[in-house]
Amino acid sequence: MAGAAVAYGMIGLNFLSDRHGMLGLMTVTGHSEILVGRDADLAALHDALRRVRSDEPAAMLVGGEAGVGKTRLVEEFTRALAGEPVRVLTGQCLELGEEGLPFAPFAAALRELVRREGREVLDGREADFARLMPELGPPSEFGEAHRGLLFELVGALFARLCAQRPLVLILEDLHWADRSTRDLIGFLIRSSRAPRMLLLATYRTDELHRGHPLRPFVAELERVRGVRRLELDRLDREGTAELLGHLLGAEPEPQTVDAVSSRAQGVPFFIEQLAATADPACADLPETLRDLLLSRVDLLPEAAQRMLRVAAVGGTRLGHDLIARVAGVDEITCESALRVVVAAQLIVFDPDGGYEFRHALVREAVHDDLLPGEHTRLHARYAEAIETDPQLVPPGRAPAEIAHHWHAAKNHPRALVTAKQAADEARRRFAYAEQARLLDRALELWEQVPEATELLGVRHLDLLEETALVAIDSGELQRALSLTRAALADLDTGAEPVRAARLLVRRAKLVRLAGKSDGFAEAKEAYRLLTGAPDDRVRAGLLGDVAYLFAKSDGDEVERIWEQLRASADQHGDAAAQIAAELTKGQVCAGRVPAAEGLPILRAAVAEARAAGDERALTRGLINVSDVLFELGRYAESATAAAEGVPHAVRYGVSRTTGVYLLSNQAEALLALGRWDEADALLAEAARQDPPGLVAVPWLRLRARLRLFRGHPGAGHLITRLVSMLGKPYVPPEKKLWMLELRILAALSAHDGAAVLSAARAAVHEPVLLDRPRYAWQLLTAAARAATFHREAGRGSVHREAGPGSVHREAGPGLASPGDPAWAGPSRSAGDSASDGATPADVERLVERIRWAAQRLPRRYPAELAAAAQVEAELDGGADRWNAAVAAWRVDSQPFELASVLLRAAEANAADRPAAASALAEVTTIATGLGAAPLLEAAEVLARRLGVRPAVAGPATEVLTAREHEVLRLVAEGQSNGQIAHRLFISPKTASVHVSRIIAKLEVTNRVEAAAVARRLGLLDD
Repeated sequence: MAGAAVAYGMIGLNFLSDRHGMLGLMTVTGHSEILVGRDADLAALHDALRRVRSDEPAAMLVGGEAGVGKTRLVEEFTRALAGEPVRVLTGQCLELGEEGLPFAPFAAALRELVRREGREVLDGREADFARLMPELGPPSEFGEAHRGLLFELVGALFARLCAQRPLVLILEDLHWADRSTRDLIGFLIRSSRAPRMLLLATYRTDELHRGHPLRPFVAELERVRGVRRLELDRLDREGTAELLGHLLGAEPEPQTVDAVSSRAQGVPFFIEQLAATADPACADLPETLRDLLLSRVDLLPEAAQRMLRVAAVGGTRLGHDLIARVAGVDEITCESALRVVVAAQLIVFDPDGGYEFRHALVREAVHDDLLPGEHTRLHARYAEAIETDPQLVPPGRAPAEIAHHWHAAKNHPRALVTAKQAADEARRRFAYAEQARLLDRALELWEQVPEATELLGVRHLDLLEETALVAIDSGELQRALSLTRAALADLDTGAEPVRAARLLVRRAKLVRLAGKSDGFAEAKEAYRLLTGAPDDRVRAGLLGDVAYLFAKSDGDEVERIWEQLRASADQHGDAAAQIAAELTKGQVCAGRVPAAEGLPILRAAVAEARAAGDERALTRGLINVSDVLFELGRYAESATAAAEGVPHAVRYGVSRTTGVYLLSNQAEALLALGRWDEADALLAEAARQDPPGLVAVPWLRLRARLRLFRGHPGAGHLITRLVSMLGKPYVPPEKKLWMLELRILAALSAHDGAAVLSAARAAVHEPVLLDRPRYAWQLLTAAARAATFHREAGRGSVHREAGPGSVHREAGPGLASPGDPAWAGPSRSAGDSASDGATPADVERLVERIRWAAQRLPRRYPAELAAAAQVEAELDGGADRWNAAVAAWRVDSQPFELASVLLRAAEANAADRPAAASALAEVTTIATGLGAAPLLEAAEVLARRLGVRPAVAGPATEVLTAREHEVLRLVAEGQSNGQIAHRLFISPKTASVHVSRIIAKLEVTNRVEAAAVARRLGLLDD
């Protein structure tokens, strides 16, 4: 989650509710210096303190299950108060229950007060306070009947303290509070009401069983004015990924994030424990944590333990009838045992009428603790029960559940048959990843079941081919490569040419995606085999795939293949093949004719696919349509086309491949529109899919650029990962240009002169440079920046000030460039040469090569025209050139590109201060809206150098993006993040990011203030 702020360090943490608490039975030390996902919660605490500073009494009741981070949230809150005129006192309830020491947290808080400020702070009432702190001496002689006097004393003391400066009184672990402590808290909140005191209490929600005395107490307090309850949620997957990244010291693999997210279920303490193991994948369950989780189980009666073991075999969620059937006990015994387990809060009631383990790791620990015979017997009973009555599990899940349990029970024949049955069911649901896993299991079991062919009714080669093809659809490249190789080795291509062609086509795609080769040899062999095969629907479909592959390598031959494909499809009336033929024709045309001419062909094919319900063809076509629309500069339409395809890719089960391309296309269009937060959310979703091989390049490239432009520290990791792929034997031309451009930007960011020149020279001499004009122009702008960088360095006019993103020029116009996101890199001291040995002749050769390429690239669409103008300005300089570049980017309308050249234009127009100030004001507005910190900082540096003030252009409304205006309107209506997400068709995470940015831009602390400021400034006016 965005906005990490504090540490999750948990020592002596108690967890999971019995009177002592599960974690209370032992001390666990886990430590991380990062807390993620608590920005809104911290803002709520600071908002409460703001109200206190305005002489309003306030109390915050912070609840959440053990391990979720309540204590660390409070610690970060108090840490932020260091140096401020605020007094903070802390006390903790003791784990002794109703019979424990009365007023324990207040005694601890007062001890802290006396230790810091001396006994004088008690104003001569030491004897009275001795009832709370015996070390003060003999207590005064008022009895228990006059307990109210003690309450008045405490209230008066806090009132005196508050008169001096605001007081934050923190009371931890209120779930262990005794009756006297609760009464004193109630008095302070209801009666004393010290105007400048914030009472901050934490408690565990998972401790509050039905009869717990804190439940009604908290409910009563909530009705008091100024009292608010704050419930801390578990981290979502993004939060888990971010915390793991900090704990592991590197960005975790998506599979690791998925596994930890599923097992730890967003509890930071569990995430820390899993990350602390030696296993890089965090798959091990530490023995200390396992013992911790089982300690509470050991306290249950034996009957309840048996029932918990039965439940653990069934999974994290399961129904009551299934548990009862497998347990083999009468209904009363079953309910009695389950009631004990539920009371211990090890499992909870599921909204659908079943049960769910409160924590997946508890289920895992209980399951792993089963005896071998017990494990086999219970899994077999689950399989038999579900086979007898499939209604015991959710619809559609019976085949997979049965296969799982027979496999766990080690019944190989039944496991083989049910695995194939479950795989067939998964295929019908387009669940290719699940189907691939089940087919892999069937292949593993094949050798262990002699009668496998008779049981399944298929040959081993049939199963091998099916598994290979499914591995492709599920995005398992390496597995698919191994399987296709094995299948082709076992196949008689002369006897089965169509099957061989099918496998060769799939293999051609695989080697391309893996970066092993262009796949053209496999495609040619497949075409040869199909040429002599009977003309039928299968052959027609494969010809479409061959044409697609030839389109990438042999455009002349693909037209002949297309004619064959179209004739075959028409002859057989095969709608799918006809659509595939039209899509192939559109792709060929898109590469050979202007995009505006190829677009109608693609759109017609997409319309046919949509009408026919052909989701595979539809998603493929929408990728191409969105791509062409982007090239034409029609960014909103491009985003819409890609967005249409995403749900189809999900339904068709190709989220890891086709779905990632669609997400990336949509994100690229949103970046061009300036909707960076939405784009980042889409790229995060693409990353979660863990796309294989070169399929990952589009999202990596876009997120690396976004992070670079925002000055995000994670940009370097992504760029390194991306550029490393240049070493693959085969990289498609457009992807190669992306990598080369980012290598230049990375070198500029590091202020590494030698690397800048080397990367730029390699890029402009790349043989495929002129093959992809759209991306070649982007690369040339980066190379031109590199040339300017070295020209300025050669004149000795550039050095770094202290602080990233700042630049100072002693002489000379131009820039290596404060508008360039590269200026987020490490500082160099004054006098350091950025050229690192580059001679003026080296730089001029680079310039000449850039000019050579620029003269040969077409200038057809707005972005190409704008990039050409920018390259000319970069190489030739001058106010007129930069003003022309600004005008060209205004036509294209990409805000970041416009702001970057505006910054350069401001410097070029330095003699015209009003013009420079106006340009810098516009840069400031755009950079603020985008969150482009390096660009914003560069504008501020240039403004200081020029002696102008880069005031935000126009009213405050211009600081907000169009999407943020939409969100702000809904915030003003009182809509929650979930409701905003539903209304705007975005994710709740994206809605949350928008709200956070609005609050930051309007310089307020919460949604209510944001709405009030919006109304006052007229930001809600039409």
